[in-house]
Amino acid sequence: MPASFDIERELIAQGLWPIAGVDEVGRGPLAGPVCVAAVILDRDNLPQGLDDSKKLTARRRAALAEEIYASALAISVVMAPAAEVDALNIRGATLAAMARAAAALNLRPAFALIDGRDAPPLICPARAVIAGDALSMSIAAASIVAKVARDRLMTRLDRLYPVYGFAGHAGYGTPAHLAALRQHGPCPEHRRSFAPVRALVVG
Repeated sequence: MPASFDIERELIAQGLWPIAGVDEVGRGPLAGPVCVAAVILDRDNLPQGLDDSKKLTARRRAALAEEIYASALAISVVMAPAAEVDALNIRGATLAAMARAAAALNLRPAFALIDGRDAPPLICPARAVIAGDALSMSIAAASIVAKVARDRLMTRLDRLYPVYGFAGHAGYGTPAHLAALRQHGPCPEHRRSFAPVRALVVG
């Protein structure tokens, strides 16, 4: 079942509007940024088929991202680069980027729905929703926007650092990526606080 607008409708009934969905992509990779998107959908013009970005094909994600950009009331995308991940740890960098993404919206939300267990301090009240990208259309929209944006960035980084194959694995620790790391060492986009990278830097 695709995500629904039920949680948002409950909040709207309480007088809370606009509502932003916030989600991140890229907590697990060894390289590249964490990407956070915040999206305020138009409650009168909701794209159909919104769901957890991981359940969608790349082609379907790209098509839905276009629909979201065409219909949403506000969208922001924020990157927390590898250096920020190393400085703050992955959780800290993700929460900081979520706060920046909510603040960067050109329409101030009255409430935010955050995917996961943590609701960082934002410019508005917020609620964390476990598996929110499969439940809330607003969070699902944010997950799609973030995933498409990060994948496109990793494709650009692949052209800068072709030996790692970023376009194929988006920075995740695949066997091919680990082999390239062992052969070439890390590049500036690698997260040196992550164990497989740290072992090469320390060693």
